[in-house]
Amino acid sequence: MAWDFSTPPDFQAQLDWMAAFVREEIWPIETVFDELGQAGFDAAMAPLQERVRERGLWAAHLPPELGGQGFGQVRLGLMHEILGTSVFAPVAFGNQAPDSGNSEILALAGTEDQKERYLHPLLAGDLRSAFSMTEPQTSGSDPTLLETRATLEGDEWVISGRKWFSSNASVADFLIVMAVTDPEARSHQRASMFLVPADAPGVQILRDIPTMEHPQEHFGRLGGHSEIVYADVRVPRDALLGGRGEGFLIAQHRLGPGRIHHCMRWLGVSARAFDMLCERAVSRYAHGSLLSEKQTVQNWIADSAAQMQAARLMTLHAAWRMDTEGASAARTDIGMIKVFGAGVMHDVVDRALQVHGSLGYSTDLPLEAMYRFARGARLYDGPDEVHRQSVARRILRGYAAPEDGVPSEHIPTRRDEARARFADLLERVTAND
Repeated sequence: MAWDFSTPPDFQAQLDWMAAFVREEIWPIETVFDELGQAGFDAAMAPLQERVRERGLWAAHLPPELGGQGFGQVRLGLMHEILGTSVFAPVAFGNQAPDSGNSEILALAGTEDQKERYLHPLLAGDLRSAFSMTEPQTSGSDPTLLETRATLEGDEWVISGRKWFSSNASVADFLIVMAVTDPEARSHQRASMFLVPADAPGVQILRDIPTMEHPQEHFGRLGGHSEIVYADVRVPRDALLGGRGEGFLIAQHRLGPGRIHHCMRWLGVSARAFDMLCERAVSRYAHGSLLSEKQTVQNWIADSAAQMQAARLMTLHAAWRMDTEGASAARTDIGMIKVFGAGVMHDVVDRALQVHGSLGYSTDLPLEAMYRFARGARLYDGPDEVHRQSVARRILRGYAAPEDGVPSEHIPTRRDEARARFADLLERVTAND
């Protein structure tokens, strides 16, 4: 069995370049983002995106025939570990959410005309997109309850409903909308996906919802989560993305790789917080010694390092399984890393914030923003509880109750079986005694 933890030297050189590039060119933008505004941010990003293209790292999540690099999930995972250190880094590399996931959907299910109109400009960075599925009145963890409807009238689909937390919708050029097309069909065959221009009549983007991550109200800025009303929005018949009733199936293809990328980006956040934790430990003096000499702080550092390493190996193993065996084979692994990785990020950021005291709680350091971001990770792409349930169900399929109701490890029963198996030997031993 091949089992290799090494990284090819040529790709390691790319990773080293990415790490320096993100730290030196993108981290500084974080401190002036509010002053730049969206237009200024786009202007600052343009030359950085060009450097990434020249380096051959643009849109690495898609195959070369679609303008990507065809890296596969393991290499993408290693890449996202670096990009995760800044929320703006994926934008510079052309693989930011939700555009990266939407491009994968278009590559998988789009017609040639849809790819020409939406996918290629999206990959080039000329368009922005949003994925519009979550609704305010139904459980996001159970998309079979969707209420938004799409009805075919002649050569047009008419879409009606309300969505929210459609990320980046207020800056998007088009939206991928999940709507019920066959309400009487089986639960996972009721919904379909549609390509909807953001300026289509009836698309009402009401607001960007303030969150723990972005408490201040804003609109038309990257990173917002929009509330949208679709008021009898009419789109042509060919706006259907994939087959009718295939919305859930297509969504699963999108979410698998996306969760791996999420988890590796969370490791990037964790690593940045961990560096801050260690720097503080060796520089802050209190109660007769440096914090690095306090056993509690030493425990925090050791526990954080172990948790991060475990999350990293789990995530890369899930990526390896997806590359070698396919997304279906990796579903249990992906569910586990989604839950475990979110917890690790929260724990590491929490310790780093705690060791900095009032400074960590203030906005003079990025830790308080990281902490707010970390809390959302337990909700993104499905709450932890649903993933735990799904993981447990898949694991339990490999087990069956014993026919006689006696546990398979029941010692008295096993002892009787062993006595029968070793009867001759036991008789000789007894005779010798």
